[in-house]
Amino acid sequence: MSKPAILALEDGSVFHGIAIGAEGKTSGEVVFNTAMTGYQEILTDPSYTRQIVTLTYPHIGNTGVNAEDVESGAIAAAGLVIRDLPLLASSFRSEQTLSDYLTSQNVLGIADIDTRRLTRILRNKGAQNGAILAGAEAEGDDAVERALAAAKAFPGLKGMDLAKVVSCQSPYEWSEGEWALGEGYQDTTTIERPFHVVAYDYGVKRNILRMLASRGCRLTVVPAQTPAAEVLAMNPDGVFLANGPGDPEPCDYAIKAIQEMLETQLPVFGICLGHQLLALASGAKTVKMSHGHHGANHPVQDVDTGTVMITSQNHGFATDEASLPANVRATHRSLFDGTLQGIERTDRPAFSFQGHPEASPGPRDVAPLFDRFVSMMWARR
Repeated sequence: MSKPAILALEDGSVFHGIAIGAEGKTSGEVVFNTAMTGYQEILTDPSYTRQIVTLTYPHIGNTGVNAEDVESGAIAAAGLVIRDLPLLASSFRSEQTLSDYLTSQNVLGIADIDTRRLTRILRNKGAQNGAILAGAEAEGDDAVERALAAAKAFPGLKGMDLAKVVSCQSPYEWSEGEWALGEGYQDTTTIERPFHVVAYDYGVKRNILRMLASRGCRLTVVPAQTPAAEVLAMNPDGVFLANGPGDPEPCDYAIKAIQEMLETQLPVFGICLGHQLLALASGAKTVKMSHGHHGANHPVQDVDTGTVMITSQNHGFATDEASLPANVRATHRSLFDGTLQGIERTDRPAFSFQGHPEASPGPRDVAPLFDRFVSMMWARR
């Protein structure tokens, strides 16, 4: 744990620390996440593709990692930045240390830096393009210069279509349900599954699929670029639009497919990137946020009931509420900055939510959105 590491930002800021993962070089958009737990789920969330994640909670790695808590097949984040890595990982579920996990997946991490200073920079100046050099790469008189050059060379996420990059390559069935202590994940093939849902994979998190499966949905997951005609040929009862990374505007293939499906009156439910794509398909616009929303403690208010829910968030783009057409209404807003968090079509059975209702914030505050989707499919039937 004594190998050097350097984090450099495009604004010229430089941080020296120690390497806690693989050696080498990585670059991406540096963002901060305010969650106190869930570092393994954060790292494996495909929505963090091409992003270097800074965790504001100072002690990360306390509980190690395990095979059950992943949200995808591998670490998606481009790098990890933390204040302190505890020497002891203590949990009855721990199977590996965080450092060994990063190394085994060839992901760079840096610790022992002032994450408070870094977070203030990102909050005040906005998310920064950055780079991490670790191990031998961080040595030499020109290491800082090389780190700064790598940070400035990253093109940024604006205009970057990553949904088709992280998506699955071919359709597959999903039947794993929600997890229970001592029981593991539910096998939903043993329960009644009255609905067939086709889920567009723009970078889907596994727990989204599990929550749908546990509610009686037989799931077919399809690649991001699947035409609407192929999905409709599967005769679904509903269509789900998944979360994912990057800028939603370049995803013209997804916007076109969603527009075609909206014409069929099929129930449609979108989360995160799927929320933004539904908005774009309905005629609204999206904007790049300053530092985005990343955390497990964001208050969001239901416009109709006034209820405030604690949500998990991970997005750097947002739907512009001022651009909503007449047939789209706002359903949820962030109490942090007033940004749009949910929409619904007034002329179609379609709605979406910006946050992550599957990430157990609250811990169950936002889970009823899945029930609403199921109710819409019952109503159509």
